[in-house]
Amino acid sequence: MRIDEAMSSVGALVEFFKDYRENGFGKALDCVRAIASDLEIYPVFVEKNNKRKVVKKRHFDENDIGSSEPVHELSPQESFRIQYFVYIVDQAIGSFERRFERYKQYEDIFGFLFTIEKLKSMNTSKLKSCCKNLENRLQNGHISDINADDLFNKLKLLQKHLPVEHNTANGILNFQKMMNTYPVSCLAYRILLIIPIIVASAEKSFSKLKLLKSYLRSTMSQERLNALALISIENEFLENIDYESLIDEFSSKNARSCL
Repeated sequence: MRIDEAMSSVGALVEFFKDYRENGFGKALDCVRAIASDLEIYPVFVEKNNKRKVVKKRHFDENDIGSSEPVHELSPQESFRIQYFVYIVDQAIGSFERRFERYKQYEDIFGFLFTIEKLKSMNTSKLKSCCKNLENRLQNGHISDINADDLFNKLKLLQKHLPVEHNTANGILNFQKMMNTYPVSCLAYRILLIIPIIVASAEKSFSKLKLLKSYLRSTMSQERLNALALISIENEFLENIDYESLIDEFSSKNARSCL
């Protein structure tokens, strides 16, 4: 997948839902009425009989005189639009906007490496600035995975020698592997391609931790809790491990230590 195309698609989806929030309820009603007609269901919003009296809440400094204003009661259709339709669409918009913001953060760091067009369109000063920014983002203390000057020099060579058919980030990485002369820029593209933009492992970890703490926390230590959480998360990897050989090896080590 080209990340720039994915960003464009998500951005268009956000704009679609914003327009759908304002103008889509009528279209949705037309679709529902057609479905209801096919199912021989009368398409009407049922009004609840057990209505509660709605009283307007007054602030402490308001007088009782003239404060008994009539409360406008919404029709069943308008109530459904506000309480369900708009609410659900707003949730979808918020979710997509958070994902789009993740894409933008990702683009700010690695955007100049996405395609051959972006790489070749950069002048010297802009390319050097992007390489320096990438070095700072990948820095831990005084150590960074990328040296900005070395990366800049290799990318300048790529701008001249990279064939146009290698247009995606994955294609550019494969070209560098084939040439075997771009170790620094190859590392940058490997980091670009393995970083997950949306991480689901954190949510999975919390759900597993909640399960373990709910049922087993009172009977175990923190060390055992952490070990069980890791086993539960990485269960697919553990299915391929031979437990019996590990147990035998551990037992033999204990026996030798006792001797």
